[in-house]
Amino acid sequence: MCYQKMKWTNWLQILEKSNKQIKQHIKFMYARHCLVSVILFSVAVLERSAAQEFKPLFNGKDLNGWYSFLREQGKDNDVDTVFSVNNGLLKITGKDFGYIVTEKTFTNFHLVVEFKWGDKKYPPREDKPRDNGICYYVVATDRVWPRSVECQIQEGDCGDFWLIDSVTAVVDGVQQGPTNNTRVVKKKDNEKPTGEWNRIEVIANKGKCIHIVNGVVVNEAENVSLRSGRILIQSEGAETFYRRIDIKEL
Repeated sequence: MCYQKMKWTNWLQILEKSNKQIKQHIKFMYARHCLVSVILFSVAVLERSAAQEFKPLFNGKDLNGWYSFLREQGKDNDVDTVFSVNNGLLKITGKDFGYIVTEKTFTNFHLVVEFKWGDKKYPPREDKPRDNGICYYVVATDRVWPRSVECQIQEGDCGDFWLIDSVTAVVDGVQQGPTNNTRVVKKKDNEKPTGEWNRIEVIANKGKCIHIVNGVVVNEAENVSLRSGRILIQSEGAETFYRRIDIKEL
């Protein structure tokens, strides 16, 4: 009888011990599940937040927040519809030299655009590479072309710097400018063939400017003499389409 009692006691102790282990394992698994859920939720929130930091400068519907300036017609007098929006795309005919420019000024920012070339070209550039451009830190005076820093968009030259109207910068330790227009050729070529979409990024932050073409850094400058201004998209003799113009202020 005593032996039987001891046997049952041992079984009860083993069962109780097993139950404790099972409970501990369940608690561990629950805690790990909660931790994984929290991590996944946090990553999702961060990714959503990062995406939301970029805001559209071009809304895909109209040119709200921009105005046009053409060399012959002046401000907001685009009688030949050089700039238009259709099916979510900004179309620039290139027929007249000029630009659209933001009404707002920017200081430190990350700009992302996606563009592709159209078919048409116009005098005086009908026999030259297709040309367009993004100018930033544009001063308040409107003319073709206003004092600014340009990220060149031209067949074969995407990512070049143009320091327009005596702007200066330091590239690889060497002072560039001041001249009327100073060109700094990109270090790498990463353009896609004509007709395909290209992604151009400009990061301008505290005097340092970086040009990125399809994910590759192609040009960098420091100590840029302009630090704030508007952003413009050129019309310069070539049909061009933009489907994205987004900005994140830094």
